[in-house]
Amino acid sequence: MRAKRSTLIHLIYFSRLNLAADAPTRAQQIGEITRQAQKKNEFAVITSFLVIEQNFAAQIIEGERVSVNDTFNRINNDTRHRDVQIVEWREIVKREFVNSFATGVRNPVNDAVFQKANLLPMFLRGTPKAVGIHSLAMILQAESMSKQGIDHLFV
Repeated sequence: MRAKRSTLIHLIYFSRLNLAADAPTRAQQIGEITRQAQKKNEFAVITSFLVIEQNFAAQIIEGERVSVNDTFNRINNDTRHRDVQIVEWREIVKREFVNSFATGVRNPVNDAVFQKANLLPMFLRGTPKAVGIHSLAMILQAESMSKQGIDHLFV
């Protein structure tokens, strides 16, 4: 008897961040989020990509249904996030992200990519589109992989 393959889920949410305004403390807080999320996501076999622009976060989470739901519930209860909203939740055939937790924070190096995505006005209105968040995350992941000398993915 073959074991039933469990369902992979792709969830995109966005939220307002409750992080410090001063750059050094904010960077430290983002680093702490990254360390905690990597450990938890690795244990739960989750892959994800977090996009941060000003005081907004958007994240794509991929994994088994129960793991994704548990991860999202943890995020939804995290005081560093407020006004958490699901943008998209759907079943997928395969993962598109390779890291348990990767982050793309808008900075001078990637500013043009963020400008082209033009998500900030949508974040401010509370109406970001899943396709825009997903496209930006895929571009940021590809750029990161390219810098590491990786030209394609085997996902």
